[in-house]
Amino acid sequence: MHKPLAGKNIAVLVASGFEELQMTEPQKALLALGATVKLVGPESLANGWHGDSWGHYFPVDAQLSSMLSADYDMLLVPGGARSLIKLSQTPHSKRVVSAFIDDQKPVALVGEGVEILVIADRAEGMTVTGAQESQAALEGAKAIWSEEPTLLVGNVLMASGTDMPLFITEMTNLFLGQEQVRDAA
Repeated sequence: MHKPLAGKNIAVLVASGFEELQMTEPQKALLALGATVKLVGPESLANGWHGDSWGHYFPVDAQLSSMLSADYDMLLVPGGARSLIKLSQTPHSKRVVSAFIDDQKPVALVGEGVEILVIADRAEGMTVTGAQESQAALEGAKAIWSEEPTLLVGNVLMASGTDMPLFITEMTNLFLGQEQVRDAA
C-alpha cells in the first residue's frame, strides 16, 4: 500500500483537556498515510476530554519546552478549552506555532484549536473559522470571523470541528499537497 506521508513527522500540540476525537480521528488518518505522529505538550501525560467528561490519558512524546519546528514537517492542534488555557501559559506555544507559520509548514487547527493563533499573536487581520465558542476571542484579537466549516489561509487550515470527515479530508489534502509542492521544487 502506498504511504505518501512515509518519513514525515507530524507534531500534535496538546495539553490535558484537549478534545480527544479531534486528535484521534486525524491521527488515524495520518498514520494510515504513513506519517509518524508525535504528541507534543507541556506535560508528560495529557488527559483527553471526551464528550462531557475526561477521556483517556495519552503519553506525550516530546516536551513543548524543547520542541523545534525544524524537527517536524507539519502541525496539528485539536481543540479543547482546558488544553488551550494550559498552552497559553507557556511562551513555547507562541514560539512553536509562529515558527511553523513563518516556515510555511502546514498547520491544521480544529475546533477551539484555532485559538492558538491568538496565543501566538497571529490572529490579527486573518480570516478565521473554528468552534463557535472561539469567535469572541478571535474577534477580540482583531481576526475576521467566517462561518465556513473549513478555511485555508496560506498554510493554515482551520475547521469548526462539526464535520470531522470534512476536516480530515481537507487536512490530508493540505499535507499531501504540501509534499507534492516540495517534491516538485
